Amino acid sequence: MSINNANLSMLCDYYEFTMANGMLRSGFRDTVATFDLFFRKIPDKGGFAICAGFAQVFEHLNNLRFDEGDIEFLRGKGIFDREFLDYLRDFEFKCDVYTVPEGTPVFPQEPILIVRGPAIQAQLIETMVLAEINHQSLIATKANRIVRAAQGRPVMEFGARRAHGPGSALYGARAAYIGGCSATSCTLADEIFGIPAAGTMAHSWVQLFDSEYAAFAAYARQYPDACTLLVDTYNTLSSGIPNAIRVFNDIVLPAGCRPAGIRIDSGDISYLSIKARALLDEAGFPDCKIVASNALDEYLIRDMLTQGAKVDIFGVGEQLITSRSEPVFGGVYKLSGVYGANGEIIPKIKISENVSKITIPHFKNLFRLYDKQNGGRAIADVITLHGEAIDDALPYEIFHPEFTWKKKTVTDFRARPLLRKVFDKGRVICGLPALKDIRDYCAGETGRLWDEVKRFENPHEYYVDLSPELWRVRQEMLAKEYR
Repeated sequence: MSINNANLSMLCDYYEFTMANGMLRSGFRDTVATFDLFFRKIPDKGGFAICAGFAQVFEHLNNLRFDEGDIEFLRGKGIFDREFLDYLRDFEFKCDVYTVPEGTPVFPQEPILIVRGPAIQAQLIETMVLAEINHQSLIATKANRIVRAAQGRPVMEFGARRAHGPGSALYGARAAYIGGCSATSCTLADEIFGIPAAGTMAHSWVQLFDSEYAAFAAYARQYPDACTLLVDTYNTLSSGIPNAIRVFNDIVLPAGCRPAGIRIDSGDISYLSIKARALLDEAGFPDCKIVASNALDEYLIRDMLTQGAKVDIFGVGEQLITSRSEPVFGGVYKLSGVYGANGEIIPKIKISENVSKITIPHFKNLFRLYDKQNGGRAIADVITLHGEAIDDALPYEIFHPEFTWKKKTVTDFRARPLLRKVFDKGRVICGLPALKDIRDYCAGETGRLWDEVKRFENPHEYYVDLSPELWRVRQEMLAKEYR
């Protein structure tokens, strides 16, 4: 059996089944709980992350089921009760799910997805939810960094062949597009998601022909209106670009077209692009784009542009699709509350000697405060109890949850709740927008962050605070545990 025909409802860590079996035996069949998905650390020591992967989570939750083959597989383990196997056979997802909008810039400790419902069900989806959101959030975050480094120049995602398997190539392309990439090399991502596929030729095309000129000419005859030539197979300046210019004059112009571009995939790209620009301009092709590729990342792109590189488009592969500099997002899924027989919530907290691992209890909401005076810039996020509201007609004091003497009163602001209910008792009630709209939303929300938060080195720490009531609940629980 391959993953293509496997039931992904079985994509669970084994302990999720052993715990669910034990929970059923221990009388928790009807117990309702709430779980939070959040992360603790921003990749690459950045100032923010981009959340992604919710569409795949929704699809999975819509199709949760355990077929007879799954039941028999678990029966063969010899440790699961018949009652539990029957429970899985009749499984019907009944949880409420809340998420922030996909593509939102997010910060550590914030609940970006909340599941509330039967504790057994909420526990069984942990691995799949984390797998989807951790992967796509990682790639969307890395893509956003690279796109920002390119300073408005298009970035194409070129990483399918270096991805960690077909699924990572496909969904990595989706996440990269959300993060701001303009196109992908992955044709399947275009077919499924509508992400524009782009690409021209490899070095093997040039090597197949008797000469570089012949290779370029054959390609130009085939695609005169979209002719981008790879010029570094032999010698970029003495061979590749002169042959490209000859072909542009001999074939592309007589066909009534203009050359689309050249691509440089090796060497000192800053130097080569400057020389290439001069040669192309002198030949009468100032509109011919220069595309650069070759293991690029945000730092190389930033440095190249600082050095005056004349690159119009960047193709980024392995560094993006694997987030090679920091390949783990680190989202976690933690219990935050259990509901009693009378429907009242009993908040739950995880204690740790590592302060960053102490969780925030209770069923929560998340607000973002925007300054009305500075182009709607994001000031801070506030995690509240679910029923709380923030009155943006009044001044509001925010404070650091750990260093409470760090306080600030904000005025003239707009408070926006970020979490919205997307599943009600297992039924979808809120659809996802089109992928391009998610990408545009991500760009808009990223643009509302202060430049200091978007620095690559030592970014300003964005404020993520607790409401006074939620802070009080947490402090009382900590005081009780540490008495």
